[in-house]
Amino acid sequence: MSSIPTPGLARFNAAADSAARAALREACASETWGSLLLARRPYATTDALFAASDAAMAELSAADLAEAMAGHPPIGRPTPGDATSSREQRGMSAAGDGLKAEMLELNLAYQEKFGHVFLICATGRTGAQLRDAARNRLDNTPEQEREIVRRELGKINRIRLGRLVDDATDPADAAEGARP
Repeated sequence: MSSIPTPGLARFNAAADSAARAALREACASETWGSLLLARRPYATTDALFAASDAAMAELSAADLAEAMAGHPPIGRPTPGDATSSREQRGMSAAGDGLKAEMLELNLAYQEKFGHVFLICATGRTGAQLRDAARNRLDNTPEQEREIVRRELGKINRIRLGRLVDDATDPADAAEGARP
């Protein structure tokens, strides 16, 4: 991103707590993560915001991570009407029926083993890459997966925060328009 403040970052810094909290909730469903980022406002740069996000991710408990993951649909099944999940999972939209069916089976096997959705930063990945990642991660231990999920959430949060502070809209308007 940038060490130069953007107009979007200035709006985020100046937004009422309720509007900023709603915008952060769209980036990550963890209340703890959002509260930690709110408490550290204002941010001088997007890099400072990203660093605060990374620090907040490192502090999340297992319950906080579960709350964050609950805000993510399974790979290959973006939330209907949610432009964010559709955009992030674009790589699966071009996948053939066989690959989509295989991904569904992998999602179910993953969820059965780990008790939560298979979470990966899907932005820029093809359907085959997502499938291969799901296959590979099924061999992990729950402890390994928890740390992988923490890193993947961190990547997703950075992308979403970048969109928030680069966006020309007010954080309250962005939060209202992000979900139906």
